Amino acid sequence: MDNKKVALTLTLGALNEAVDTECRVAITPESAQRLIKAGIQPCIEAGAGMKAGFQDADYEAVGVKILSKQDILGKSNAVAYISVPDNKTISSQSKGSFAVGLFASLLNKDIAAQFESAGITALDIALLPRKLSKAQSMDLMTSQASVAGYKAVLLAANEYPAFLPMMTTAAGTIKPASVLILGAGIAGLQAIGTAKRLGSVVTAYDVRPASKDEVLSLGAKFLDLAAFGGPDLSAGQGEGGYARELTNEEKAAQQAAVDKAAATFDIIITTAQVPGRKPPVLLTKAGVDNLKRGSVIVDVAASSLGGNVEGSKPEETVITPNGVKIIGAPNLPSTAPKTASNLLARNIADIISYFVSEGNFEVQEGDELSVLAISGKKVPSQKEAK
Repeated sequence: MDNKKVALTLTLGALNEAVDTECRVAITPESAQRLIKAGIQPCIEAGAGMKAGFQDADYEAVGVKILSKQDILGKSNAVAYISVPDNKTISSQSKGSFAVGLFASLLNKDIAAQFESAGITALDIALLPRKLSKAQSMDLMTSQASVAGYKAVLLAANEYPAFLPMMTTAAGTIKPASVLILGAGIAGLQAIGTAKRLGSVVTAYDVRPASKDEVLSLGAKFLDLAAFGGPDLSAGQGEGGYARELTNEEKAAQQAAVDKAAATFDIIITTAQVPGRKPPVLLTKAGVDNLKRGSVIVDVAASSLGGNVEGSKPEETVITPNGVKIIGAPNLPSTAPKTASNLLARNIADIISYFVSEGNFEVQEGDELSVLAISGKKVPSQKEAK
């Protein structure tokens, strides 16, 4: 690739991720070409893209420099991360440089202080205000939640002891599996579409009023909680496209109705999350205990704070005494690392390109996207950022 016409004045580096189970990479050969067109020289640690299906030769072919971890941290103007870096890595990064990544800053309150102490301006992608039109191509939720919803259904199908589609054979007709999707945001809608393509009968539920039309448009049914003695939760829309947190009374009424309805399904996939807070419990132990033997639950919201399903554990499969599998799957995008990396790396490339100004990476005071800054600045809420 001929890069002579482009003045590459800044560098963006990516490392082998610190967490062994993380298979994504922050720069891909595709995103590297976008960066180079913007005048940014991409650099990557040797072997960093292997788990995602990218060889060092693939990077070199498009103009990416292969460097050591030490050189990337010490010489790059900016470094992109996927897993949260440890303090040693942060302190090794060049003072005055820029960092962008998934820093879990709403939960990890120390990370901002670590970056600030090292003299680094750090941007947490997850804090990007999703409603801004200029930020759509940078939206982590759109890119990674889509992958999670798709993989959740494939994971459930693999664990479910029967077929998903209806089939008519000489030996008789096989009934289709019934699938319930709890949470019809980006991940939930992708799960609905995937489950439908696999031939299952799909029903979905979300507290946001706008979700019903979206669910129906994909050919799924919308779960009527009133049929199971549930309340009217039509006012569940929150800020930034997320569901709002329900009151204690609403939660109790919702849980009782969902527990009752869940007993009629073979597979349940839960995707409801509230950024920086404990996920809402949508299916209680009583509801799990009422499920049929062989039923499968995939809890995409499972985390150290809990999950949508009582008894779920992140990165673990729990088998209940009544033979129900509860799969805690918080990092599904990493199980489709090539697609997830291409999408995430594109988010990162657009963010980095946005903050390039006269040969520097800068976050301007008052800029709408300065909500991203987590070091040296107060992080406003999405409401404050409007």
